Parts: sequence; structure tokens; C-alpha cells
Amino acid sequence: MAERTIDDTALVGAAKNGDLDAFEALVRAHTPAVYAHALRFFGDPSTAEDVVQEVWIKVFRSLATFDERAKFSTWLFRVTRNVCLDIVRAGKRRPITLDPLDTIAAPGDLADAVSLSVSLERAIASLQPEDRDAFSAVALFGLTYADASEALGVPAGTVKSRVFRARRSLAHSLGLTAGGA
Repeated sequence: MAERTIDDTALVGAAKNGDLDAFEALVRAHTPAVYAHALRFFGDPSTAEDVVQEVWIKVFRSLATFDERAKFSTWLFRVTRNVCLDIVRAGKRRPITLDPLDTIAAPGDLADAVSLSVSLERAIASLQPEDRDAFSAVALFGLTYADASEALGVPAGTVKSRVFRARRSLAHSLGLTAGGA
């Protein structure tokens, strides 16, 4: 993770100076996390793709104002979350229940992987929104608890408890706990 932060810092600096290849590298590196967050938020691949485009337009337009004392991934998570919330507030889309089969990329003899993917997506979709946001920030975007705290606007202890609750709920939903705790 430290190597990625160094790479992000160099890429952000170059992109701020007009290096479009550096900006493209940021897009390639972080689009999977942006898309995954949007897909889990809205449950619709088409809307998630729209969110990805809107996020990168906003990032491109406001990159000059990015304060490099913060991690790029923290800022990007905040931008992604805000774009999702702005779309909901504007009444353009509403969060919907995700069809886990939409998240499966490659068909084939992957019965176990498909079953696990479907179960995991259903379990994530069943989380409370605040727990899902905290879990996404830490698990998808790779943010530290402190960075997730900053991005979500809640104390780090709250992020920790939400991630703990999410992990416990996911483990229970997936049958990974002894005694059904």
C-alpha cells in the first residue's frame, strides 16, 4: 500500500502539471474501486458506469485544488461518495438492491466462485448503509481508519466499529462463524 501511495503522489503531481498520461494512469489504477463502490451503492451497472465518468470528470476539473497532504485515495473516495449522493439527491437514480449475478464477469465452469460472489454481494447489500460505506472505504479503496474517518466525517473509532460490525455481519451471513454469533 505504501508503494501505491508513492506512485499516486508522483502521478498526481505529474497530472497537476498537465501530464495526461499520468492522469490516465490514475484512472486505470483507481477505476475498479470507483466502479465497485458505485455498483454497490446503486446496484445498477449502467449507473455505476455513469458515476465513474462523473467522478473522473470532477477529479480532472478539480485536481489543481487537491491538497497533496491528504492521500489521493481518500480524496477519491470522498469524490466518489459525493457523486453517488448527489445523483440520489437530484432524484436521477435511487439506490437499488444489487443483482449479484450482474457482478460476475466471466462465464464458465466457475460454480464455486459464482456461488461465493453471489453470496458475498448479497451479504454486502444487506449491510446497513453506514457500515457498507465504512467497509467499502477500508476494503475497496484501501483507506486506513484515519483516512476513512476523514472521508466519512466521523471519528476513527466509529469507522473501526462500523467495519467490525460489517465484517462480523459478513462472516455470519457467509456462514464463516462458529455457533452463529
